[in-house]
Amino acid sequence: MFTGIIEETGIIKAIKHGVQSSQITVQAKLVVEDVNVGDSINTNGVCLTVTAFGTDFFVVDVMPETIRKTTFNMLQPGSLVNLERAVRLMDRLGGHLVSGHIDGTGKIVRRWMEDNAVWLKISAEEIILRYIVDKGSVAIDGISLTVTSADMSAFSVSIIPHTQDATTLRDKKPGSLVNIECDIFAKYIEKLHTNGSSGRKIDMDFLARNDFL
Repeated sequence: MFTGIIEETGIIKAIKHGVQSSQITVQAKLVVEDVNVGDSINTNGVCLTVTAFGTDFFVVDVMPETIRKTTFNMLQPGSLVNLERAVRLMDRLGGHLVSGHIDGTGKIVRRWMEDNAVWLKISAEEIILRYIVDKGSVAIDGISLTVTSADMSAFSVSIIPHTQDATTLRDKKPGSLVNIECDIFAKYIEKLHTNGSSGRKIDMDFLARNDFL
């Protein structure tokens, strides 16, 4: 589990392509200071398991499903990636709970400035937008951001200078693809609303029949 507060940006050092999978070596400094094999590192929003590491790099395996659902098929040596180690229970939760399980990708359709803030408008499929609400949380390439507006075709976020400087968003332009993870609580609420797998919706009649009213 992560918070969406990026610790550093790393550089893709090498990519070994399999038939459908990949092995990626990431050059980094901060996130490898206390790393162990088996640890999770959020890489551009994707939770990946460290299989090997050195003083300035770590290695991860990327499954075919991850490549299908994310922008990882676009990475190449030299690409910058956002990095965050898994949260510890004693840490402050500065962002929101991020699992590192990507729901899909979106496209930046507009970028503009407002004083010190950068605004991004991002289009996505309906299956993603259904979980995004105004003033809710969303993770973009692993970065915890607040949704400033949302409709049936796109949503917008506003980015402070620190986030611009400390993450890969500084290089994103209209047309760039990004990884999106929706707030997991929205999915649980939807599941509960349909009463699990029974298909029965939780409405006023259901609550009355089960003595909640």
